[in-house]
Amino acid sequence: MSASSSKIYEFGDWRLDSTEHLLLHNGSPVSLSPKLFDTLLVLVENAGRLVTKEEFMKRVWPDSFVEDLALTQNISQLRKVLGSAESSVIETVPKRGYRLLVPVRVQRIDSVHTGDQPAAQVRPSRLVGRIFRRIMYVLAAAIGVAVILTLTNHGNPGLSASNYVQMTNDGHAKQGPLVADGLRLYFSEGSPNHRVLAQVSESGGETSLLSSSLENPDLLDISPNGSELLVASSGGTTVPSIWSLPLPTGAPHRIGNVLANDAAWSPDGRDMAYVSGHDLYRARTDGSGATRLVALPGTGSWPRWSPDGTRLRVTVTNETSGLSSIWEVSAEGNLPHPVLQRWNRLAGECCGNWTPDGRYFVFQSTGGGRTEIWGIPEGKGLLHVSSRPVQLTTGQMNSLSPVVSSDGKKLYVIGQQLRGELVSYDPGSNQFVPYLSGISAEFIDFSRDGKWVAYVAFPEHTLWRSKVDGSERLQLTLPPMHSTVPRWSPDGKRIAFFDAAPGKPWRIYLVPSDGGTPQQVLDEQHNEMDPNWSPDGNSLLFSYFPIFETESPDSLGLYIVDLKTRTATRLPGSKGFWAPRWSKDGRYVVARSLDSETLMLFDFKTQSWSELAKGVYFGFTNWSGDGQDVYYLRRGPEPAVLRVRVADGKTKEVASLKGLRQTGFRGGIWMGLSPENLPLVLRDVGTQEIYSLDLETR
Repeated sequence: MSASSSKIYEFGDWRLDSTEHLLLHNGSPVSLSPKLFDTLLVLVENAGRLVTKEEFMKRVWPDSFVEDLALTQNISQLRKVLGSAESSVIETVPKRGYRLLVPVRVQRIDSVHTGDQPAAQVRPSRLVGRIFRRIMYVLAAAIGVAVILTLTNHGNPGLSASNYVQMTNDGHAKQGPLVADGLRLYFSEGSPNHRVLAQVSESGGETSLLSSSLENPDLLDISPNGSELLVASSGGTTVPSIWSLPLPTGAPHRIGNVLANDAAWSPDGRDMAYVSGHDLYRARTDGSGATRLVALPGTGSWPRWSPDGTRLRVTVTNETSGLSSIWEVSAEGNLPHPVLQRWNRLAGECCGNWTPDGRYFVFQSTGGGRTEIWGIPEGKGLLHVSSRPVQLTTGQMNSLSPVVSSDGKKLYVIGQQLRGELVSYDPGSNQFVPYLSGISAEFIDFSRDGKWVAYVAFPEHTLWRSKVDGSERLQLTLPPMHSTVPRWSPDGKRIAFFDAAPGKPWRIYLVPSDGGTPQQVLDEQHNEMDPNWSPDGNSLLFSYFPIFETESPDSLGLYIVDLKTRTATRLPGSKGFWAPRWSKDGRYVVARSLDSETLMLFDFKTQSWSELAKGVYFGFTNWSGDGQDVYYLRRGPEPAVLRVRVADGKTKEVASLKGLRQTGFRGGIWMGLSPENLPLVLRDVGTQEIYSLDLETR
């Protein structure tokens, strides 16, 4: 839609910048999806006037057909965002449209006068002030353009990296951040369920473990004097507690009552910044005096102080799209803004660090299926103008978690080559052995006659089908689709799956098993997942992904869509449930509770729900071939595949996954079953090692 350029709208505590596509509440950014923002923009542009449904459709959805339900959902979400009652801010005019009831002030950047006060009413002193501010604005803009031209005319921003040298070779998965003290590099390694702290000399060599009593520790930062590590520790699914671990040895001590997803010490060692959910905090190093600096427009991680201690940069992940970007805020919580605007169409920036002298900022960015390291020079003065990023790494592997050595001469990264091996549990040897020749694939599903198999290739995310002996292979989808959880129709003629590509809502598709164009099942604003076929093949059962949804969990649930009429009906009593599995005989549905700590069972015969199992963190689930048992992943420190019997709820551990590195979609969440009801997983056989590069600056 076309937006009104050079206009800022203010109403109450809200400020909407149409040019920057930014909504602020009391100075803090508020995350809105593009269509939601466009809906609000139409309302504020026409404040006090009735906007018809037809106008909304032309402005917000000009090139597509959507039902009135999409507009109704957008209005409902906006009321929740604005914290309004049913009609105190946005009035509904039945069968006609909507009206914004609050007064709106319009600031025109290219005009001396504001939109809410005629020029004749402006007093001379205020007029002079506005003219002065206008002159200063133009002067600042001119200075900004001059600085940008100066930087871009240099072409190369004076930063380059070369000469890969492998520093570790222990075969274990590495997890950033990397932190350095001038002699050693520290990092976390191991599986998501069993991590340890490790170190290696900055000249490379043998990896050694750090002794710690902390459960599943995540390394966060190192103190400015190199005497302590900042570590997060979580024994379950709660927000981690933050600890300080002395170097080279010593007992860890808890930092106050701080619970955070990530944290970092200030350059002078007096303060710390930490993130919990959407909130960025600042506190003293003992955890006292905590103050919230800003509410971020997404989930925060990787806070980093500028070397002079005046600014913070943090990675912000949008829960709806899964995309991440880097934001900057002053150390006092002022002027929050994205660092790189309109640079990467599908924002995938993350995990940045300044060089020790503060002249450059390095970060990782994902695009085109590969993650590389980029760098930008820091501008001088208040504007902090930087030229466009320059790519520092180019190779056959992903480069992650960059950090620069204390002397500024080395760039350290985690080099990642993704590769999996499909394995099946062998109860005789109590081991996992290669299955289907050990292909790098996940989300395996077999046709009802057992002759065909569908799978998703990893890491390409493409959907394939073949006979079980590997013959007659056929690729069914192409990038940029991220095909996920394919399911054969009962007659074997179609395959249902959902597309989980970043940057857009998840959508369920149908594709002919003999090849063809995938067809979208529904056209709506939600993130659809986990399609399941009805026994007659005329319907699909699915759920929404609650982590990505802005709606209340009670408004979500499990839905059955009639494939002839394309209408969806919620399964009774399923509010808040997700990740459903429909038994092949059609009698039962099993699903997870919102917190994934209860497995719920729906019986179509009695039309009632009951608890099937509870007390653990449930992962991927599958029905046995005869529909008598449900197999599921138990997540946590003792990962395993378990089986629960529907008849009496008795549970039995089938196979332990402890020590087995999984990989795949979202880090490796999948567990399947062979026709013999043997657990299938994708074992990680890729590499994650630390590399150093020579870093040159000019």
